[in-house]
Amino acid sequence: METITVLYIILAAIVALAIVALQYIYKQKAKSKLYLLLAFFRFIGIFGILLLLINPQFSQKSYTLEKPNLVILADNSTSVSESGNELIHLISQIEDTKEISDRFNIRTYQFGAELSTLDSLTFKDKNTNIYKPLSALKDVYAREQTAILLLSDGNQTVGQDYSYFKPDKNTTLYAVVLGDTTKYQDVSVGPILTNKYAFLKNKFPLETYVSYQGKTNISATVSIKINDKVIYRENINLDYESNLKTISTQIDANVVGLTNIVVAVTQLPEERNISNNQRSTRIEVIDEKTKIALISDILHPDLGTLKKSIESNEQREVTILKSNTTSSTLEEMDLFIFYQPTARFKNSMDYATSKNANTFFITGTHTDYSFLNKANIGFEIENGYPKQEVFGLLNNAFTTYDISEFDLTDFPPMESDAGPIVFQKPYETLLGTQIKGLNVERPLLAILEDASKKQSLLLGENLWKWRMQTYRNTGDFINFDEFMGNFIRYLTSAKNKSRLNVDYEKIYEGSTNVIITATYFDEAFLFDSNAKVKITVTNTQTNRSQSNPMVLKNGYFEADLSNLMAGEYEFIVSVENESKTDKGSFVISEFDMENQFVSSDYSKMKKLVTDSGGKHFYASQMEAIKRELIDDIAYVSTEKSVENIVSLIQLRILLAIIISAFAAEWFIRKYNGLI
Repeated sequence: METITVLYIILAAIVALAIVALQYIYKQKAKSKLYLLLAFFRFIGIFGILLLLINPQFSQKSYTLEKPNLVILADNSTSVSESGNELIHLISQIEDTKEISDRFNIRTYQFGAELSTLDSLTFKDKNTNIYKPLSALKDVYAREQTAILLLSDGNQTVGQDYSYFKPDKNTTLYAVVLGDTTKYQDVSVGPILTNKYAFLKNKFPLETYVSYQGKTNISATVSIKINDKVIYRENINLDYESNLKTISTQIDANVVGLTNIVVAVTQLPEERNISNNQRSTRIEVIDEKTKIALISDILHPDLGTLKKSIESNEQREVTILKSNTTSSTLEEMDLFIFYQPTARFKNSMDYATSKNANTFFITGTHTDYSFLNKANIGFEIENGYPKQEVFGLLNNAFTTYDISEFDLTDFPPMESDAGPIVFQKPYETLLGTQIKGLNVERPLLAILEDASKKQSLLLGENLWKWRMQTYRNTGDFINFDEFMGNFIRYLTSAKNKSRLNVDYEKIYEGSTNVIITATYFDEAFLFDSNAKVKITVTNTQTNRSQSNPMVLKNGYFEADLSNLMAGEYEFIVSVENESKTDKGSFVISEFDMENQFVSSDYSKMKKLVTDSGGKHFYASQMEAIKRELIDDIAYVSTEKSVENIVSLIQLRILLAIIISAFAAEWFIRKYNGLI
C-alpha cells in the first residue's frame, strides 16, 4: 500500500475522532459510559464513510515461468505423401525429445489449403497454401517468443508467394525440406484458357503454355485433341533460357454438347513425371441460333434492312416469308415480325398466338388497321388518318434495358398513317413521336409485356433510311445495328419466373471447390430462408447417388461436393414439401495440381527462412534439427510477474458496518430519550 494512502487513513481517523469529540465530549457535562458508547458508534460510522471515499488498495504480485513456443507446421497435401512416414517420424522424434519438450511449449498444426490443428495426417489435401497458415500463426503468436518449424516440400499451388513472407521480431522460422530435391528434366502443360461455352459453327480461342525444366536443348510436339481427334499440332524447341512456349489457336465448334479438349506434349527420354505432360478441359457447344420469321406480302427496302441489321449478330437468322407460309415452316421460328399486316396474315398470326411466341408488329401505309384491331393482340389503332412524316424521340426514362447509346442525330422522318393508340396491356415507350416539331406524347416504338409473352409495336415505315443515316453519320452501321440487336435480344430472351434457381459450373477442373448454389423464393418472390433444400447427385458412369441437404448461407443455399471423384454427374435440387425441382449436369475433370511437381522447391524454402534469420534442413538431418532447437540461446524461459490491485476493504461489508453503527446509535439515543 502506498504511503499517501496510509496518511489518508490516519487523517480520516483523526477527523472522525475530532467530530465525535466535538459532539459527545466537548462541553458535555455528563461523561457517562452511555455517551462513550454513542461516541464509539458515531466514530465507526464517520470513519467508515471516509474510508469509502479513500478506497484504500494494495498490490499483489505473482510470478510465472513462461516457456517459448515451438510450432510444428506439417504439410498434409498429396505431394508429400511419399515422404509421409518420414514426416510423421520427424514430428514424433521432436515431441519425444525431453530437452525440447522441457524447453518449449510444443504446438502442432497441419495445412493444405487451410490451417487446422494436427489430428492425424492423411496427405489427401488437393491444394497447398503455405503463406496462409504462416500469416495466421503470426497473428496467433504475435506477442510470444516463437519458433516455427515448417515441414513441407515447398510446392505451393494456391495463395501468395510464401518466399516473401515476413514474420515478426519474436518469431524465427525453420524449414525442413521433404522429398527429392534433385532437379530432373521435365516438360509440362500449363492451365488451359478458353471459354466455358461456344456457339455452334463459331470459332473459340484456346491458349496454354508448355514449360521446361532442364539444362539441355529439347524438342517436343504439342497436340490438341477434341474428342480424341487431333485438330492442332505444333513442334517446339526449348532450352534452359527459353523454357516457356505459349500455344494459342482458334478452334471450330462443330458438335453440340460437352466437348472434351486435351492438350498434350510428348514425353522426354529421361522424364520421370509424365502426369503433367497432359491437361484437359471441357467446353459446352450450344446451338442457340435464334430463328426469326419476317412475314410480309409486299416488297419494301425495310425487309432487307431488318434482315441485314438483325443478322449482323451471327447467332440470329432471319427468314423472309409470305403470310400464307405453312405451319411446318413457322414451327421452327422463335420470333415473329409481322411487317404491315393485313387480313391475309390471320393464319400466321393465329399460329404465333397458339405458340405463345413473342411478336413484333411494324405498321405503315399498307397496313389493315381494322384487321389488327379485331385481332385482340393488346392494342387498337385508330385508322383513317392521312400519311404524314413522323420523327423518333429517344425516351431517356426507358428502364427495361440500356438504350442510352442510340444516337438519333439527323435521322430522317418515317412515314405513318396511324392514329392514336389505345393499349390493353402495360407498355413502355422506347421511342416517342414528333410531328412537325411537336412531341405528340404517343409512342413510335413501344414494348408490351405480360407474364406469358412479349410484344412490340413500331408505327412507321422506312427504317432503311435510319440505317443509311447511321452510315452517313459514323461511316458504319454499328449505331443502328446495336440498337436493333439489343431490341431483338430483349424480344427473344425468356423471362425467368422460377422460384427455384440453381447456379453451377458445367465443368470443374479437379474436385476442389465443386460448389453448387441455389436460391428459393416464396410465392411473393421473397427469399425463403426457412426452406429445406436438398441435392441428389448421381454418377452417370456408376449410377451411384448421394443426397445432401444444402446449407443456408448469406442469402442462398450451398452444397459443397468437393468429395466427389472425377467423372460425369447429374443432379436434382428439390425443396421439401414443395413440387419445385431443378436439375442439371456437370463434369469433374481428372486433374491433381499436386502431382504436377517433379521435385521439392528447396530454394523458396531456403529464401523464406534465411530472410527471417532461421535455417533450413533436410529430413535426414534429424540430429542437427534437434541440436539447433536445444542449443540456441535465444530460446529461454521468461519469468513474468503479474500485479493484481486488490481493494483493502469489501464494499458490502463496510456499508453494513456503517449502517449498523448509525442504526445502533439512533436506537440507543431513542431508548434513552436523547432524541
